[in-house]
Amino acid sequence: MQSQKTSVLKYSFKEIESRWQKIWDEQQLHRSPEKPTKEKYYMLVMFAYPSGDIHMGHFRNYILGDATARYQMMKGKDVLHPFGWDSFGLPAERAAIQRGLRPAEWTYRNIEVSRETLKKTGISYDWSREVISSNPDYYKWTQWIFVQLFNKGLAYRKKGWVNWCPEDKTVLANEQVVDGRCERCDTRVEKKELTQWYFKITDYADRLIDDLDTLPGWPENVKTMQREWIGRSTGLEVDFIIKETGEKLPIFTTRPDTIYGVTFMAIAPESPIIDRLNLDDEHRKKVEDYKKEVLLRSEIERAAVGEKDGVFTGKYAINPFNGEEVQLWVADYVLAGYGTGAVMAVPAHDSRDFLFAKKYDIPIKVVIHPDEKTTLDVADMEDAYTDYGVMVNSGQFDGLVGHDAVEKINDYAESKDIGRRKVNYKLRDWLISRQRYWGAPIPIIHCPKCGQVPVPERDLPVLLPEVENYIPKCRSPLADVPEYMNVKCPGCGGEAQRDPDTMDTFVCSSWYYLRYADPTNDRAPFDKDKLDPWMPIDKYIGGITHATGHLIYFRFFQKFLKDIGWVKDDEPASELFNLGMVCGENGEVMSKSRGNVVSPTELMKTRGIDMTRLGMFFTSPAEKEVIWSEDVMVGIEKFIKNRFFPLAANFRGAKLDLKSYFKLGDLTDFEKNIYIRLNQTIKRVTDDIERLQFNTAVSALMELEHEYNSESIQSDALNDYIILKVIQLMAPMAPHLADEMWHLGGQRQSVFRSEWPEYDTDAVHFDAVKIAIQVNGRLRSEIEIARDSSEDDVVAAALDDVKIRSYTEGKEIIKKIYIPNRLLNLVVE
Repeated sequence: MQSQKTSVLKYSFKEIESRWQKIWDEQQLHRSPEKPTKEKYYMLVMFAYPSGDIHMGHFRNYILGDATARYQMMKGKDVLHPFGWDSFGLPAERAAIQRGLRPAEWTYRNIEVSRETLKKTGISYDWSREVISSNPDYYKWTQWIFVQLFNKGLAYRKKGWVNWCPEDKTVLANEQVVDGRCERCDTRVEKKELTQWYFKITDYADRLIDDLDTLPGWPENVKTMQREWIGRSTGLEVDFIIKETGEKLPIFTTRPDTIYGVTFMAIAPESPIIDRLNLDDEHRKKVEDYKKEVLLRSEIERAAVGEKDGVFTGKYAINPFNGEEVQLWVADYVLAGYGTGAVMAVPAHDSRDFLFAKKYDIPIKVVIHPDEKTTLDVADMEDAYTDYGVMVNSGQFDGLVGHDAVEKINDYAESKDIGRRKVNYKLRDWLISRQRYWGAPIPIIHCPKCGQVPVPERDLPVLLPEVENYIPKCRSPLADVPEYMNVKCPGCGGEAQRDPDTMDTFVCSSWYYLRYADPTNDRAPFDKDKLDPWMPIDKYIGGITHATGHLIYFRFFQKFLKDIGWVKDDEPASELFNLGMVCGENGEVMSKSRGNVVSPTELMKTRGIDMTRLGMFFTSPAEKEVIWSEDVMVGIEKFIKNRFFPLAANFRGAKLDLKSYFKLGDLTDFEKNIYIRLNQTIKRVTDDIERLQFNTAVSALMELEHEYNSESIQSDALNDYIILKVIQLMAPMAPHLADEMWHLGGQRQSVFRSEWPEYDTDAVHFDAVKIAIQVNGRLRSEIEIARDSSEDDVVAAALDDVKIRSYTEGKEIIKKIYIPNRLLNLVVE
């Protein structure tokens, strides 16, 4: 965009950004109404860990949310765009220990630093709604939700095998173990048998799967990950009989058509089934030694494809379908938490069982042939045949095929009372107790007479006490604070003790989005009348790493709270956007623990907030990973300083209506073309922002600026109209710059009080189009011709082109392929 006045304006970003942030604060531009009075938009980025100042990875997340919120504000909506801190938990406590500080001191210091940085960025958060999960006024209601779950039988305590991090000296939920290691400190996870608190999320398994179909705004890969994590499968539970004791040994299978091929059963090493087998001393020692060995392996390793091992118990079970004895083995690939803790093994028709049987010389029996003409011989098999087929060696069921065979087997099992149809899940109940100090105390009192008693609501919150020693020691530090532990039972008034554990921080982050609607309420977690108008979240932005953790947990909480009448929606968020991670120049994801973080603070000081925002926006599509480099800033800086900001010097002071359109017949040829280009850009930028594709939105504005020449505009009104529209399009991405230019253009209110541009539907296509001309599939030239010309006219024009004639003269055109207004391919020979 050319201008004679480009030297008039200098982009003084420090002055501009400081002034506009002050104006926004004075005008309370970002303050949300208590309840929306017009169409609402709830924009939310995921809860932030206050582990230090923000880095470019955080910055990318936050500016995506900010640009979306500002765009929706200009669309005329009441916008809720809050922020808060996920301030309890292991990350903060570990960092505090490393620095010799108290967790509260470290946490709140970081919150102050990060809050100050975020405020300097000018992001449109409504800070009056800030929540901090480690504040008593917040965790009081985390404890209240725990009590509601407990009262409904969905919070319970049991002894079981858990994931144990020896570095952090606490248990971990399955979702917090990645490739057999603690997701926080990367220490190899062990198994321990401990008494812990669980939330019965498995009661919601079906709804958590089925309701994914009601979320078209969620990425399919996230929904697939959740379906696989929950792992719903339909099959048959069959009662095998332990030979020596006559006790039933139920197993679950999704392939009942292979029931006659069972030659052994595999039991999980930690399953209580083993204790009921009455093993002799020799086999008991082998099993116990093997169990110790297996418990050092992660579940990932145990479930992985490859060679497996086990130990024979010396015991047998009876197959109820044919009365045959099958060997009972203890094997590493069976997990106690899935199904019944034992599986039937059919070596001929399961690859893992096949390898195991070959290794230990266990019989292999074929009971499925691929079809009636193809038979299988064990001697020739190099792997199991795992597809459906014709049942053989299966008594009365011989000849049955596929689904029909499965249903007939199921019917028989139920008619003989030896089995039942059943649905099974991989999902296990959510282990939420932690043997650490820095967390919300579990609001339960243990009474010798009354048992587990929830703390009455009048006594909440159970305050986290100050302690002298909060270093982890394989049990909660709170257990060593008698003045905290020793209390009176709320039920009988007798001597009792508090539960010493604290809650997993994921409990705190499973309901925070609800508190934003009513953050200072001291009588309830929120006022339903204030919350309902804002819900559900319209767009939720965060990383895909939370797909099978937080993004399942907060859906569970939402459904539970709906069941007890506190929320109106089944799902918390209509749309989910997973942004790409930001990596350092070494290619690793930016993280304080890796020491490769780049702070946006210095960039904002030296180049400006909006320049830093635009640099990040321009790097790549928002969902793609970024390897951050300051090199990207060079082109953006030149564009803003030398070309975009100087546009403000071209205002002519015309009186115009920004809601009106121009008539093409009143414009010169150049004006008509640039007006059409403007409307194309409005349409393109709008579509890009809706999809969070800010990189192409910036590109579109660059392209428009490149084509525009102010000296060729005769109409003052059109000149100013185009510049103001371009400023509006830039506003969500560079808010300070846009408001300054808007003001220089004679506009009194903030650009964010203006209406987002609507494109003129009569001016989005040029009268002429450029059509690519190929010969035999290779691009040879390009012609310009009237839009919607006939194929014959396009062919004639192409053959008049000098370049095309050189490829077609003396040759026969045997085929023409024409895509209207885009491409013509001439096939010649």
